[in-house]
Amino acid sequence: MHFNLSDEQKLIRNAVDKFIRNDYSFDARKKVLAMDNGYSPDHWRQFAEMGWLGIPFAEDHGGLGGGIVDITLVMESFGTGMVLEPYLSAVVLAGGLVERGGSEAQKEALLPALIGGEKLLAVAYTERESRFNTADVQTRAEKKGNGYVLNGEKAVVLGAPSADVLIVSARTSGNRLDTQGISLFLVDSTAKGVSIKGMRTMDGGQAGNVTLNNVEVGSDALVGAEGAGFALLDEAVDRATVAACADAVGAMQAAMRKTVEYLKTRKQFGVPIGSFQALQHRAVDLFTAVEACRSMLLMASLKVTDPDPVERNKAVSAAKQFIGEKARLVAQQAVQMHGGIGMTEELDIGHYFRRLTQFCAMFGTTDYHLQRYADLMAAAA
Repeated sequence: MHFNLSDEQKLIRNAVDKFIRNDYSFDARKKVLAMDNGYSPDHWRQFAEMGWLGIPFAEDHGGLGGGIVDITLVMESFGTGMVLEPYLSAVVLAGGLVERGGSEAQKEALLPALIGGEKLLAVAYTERESRFNTADVQTRAEKKGNGYVLNGEKAVVLGAPSADVLIVSARTSGNRLDTQGISLFLVDSTAKGVSIKGMRTMDGGQAGNVTLNNVEVGSDALVGAEGAGFALLDEAVDRATVAACADAVGAMQAAMRKTVEYLKTRKQFGVPIGSFQALQHRAVDLFTAVEACRSMLLMASLKVTDPDPVERNKAVSAAKQFIGEKARLVAQQAVQMHGGIGMTEELDIGHYFRRLTQFCAMFGTTDYHLQRYADLMAAAA
């Protein structure tokens, strides 16, 4: 199989890498971190001007018609700089849902505005007791005339505080864990009855708890068919998981590189500590971990488009579990080899530790994905 990047993909990767080097240094990121909304609107407009917000979308809606591999290239570079802008939540997760499940009217209303950097989206699907299970939905949507009334709570919704539109999963029929009966709705974040309590994530990004109290929406707010939202949401979360894996690989690469540079410059007993064989072995362990994760990422990016949801789920869970374990290893070893300075706010390595630690819990922990993979294999036996 041919694994070389196309000329267009090389241009994308080079452009994002250049942005990280020139405009997203650790000091520049600290300024973004101090902003109230948790990201830089100027950077977001720059993403739009560079065409990065339109990469996964069809040309009919102003996009570039790229695929998941193009997204992983962007996300891996973003990981090296620990980018705080809501690309994962707004473009990959929410935008992907609209692209694959929305009506033409919904696409025309939302995608050009998203691609142009004029509107932000977020997906509100996690609940306090759902434990990463997208089918565990207690939020209800009751029919009322030609529309619906939504009631419930969503927890730790990525990008919610800045979102103009929320895509909310709600149960229109069935029991709590049924995959059938889940519907997706577009909800204006400023609509009556919508309350968002913002919070900062471990790496400094933004999330929020969303409360829906008798929120009324029209029938045109329904994304896809009524009761058939689980399949759309499950696929969107799998794609977002692969994108998050790419971000983690980029962060692991940067943490490894910075650790090796530190080993070459930090001296003890009159010599660089990188000359100590024990530390050399640990540095090699980091290198092999990063390269193994890059291979798993490639596998997942190829399999996440598989039309068979079982094969897709298996590939994504295998990658998330494997990369999650290696991310924890790299993060911990990088901090330990830096010594006490690795725990300070002034040095970037501690921030990479937070970024990778947060990744380990995003879209399902390593234990969750290991169990999901085992259950899928048992069901296929």
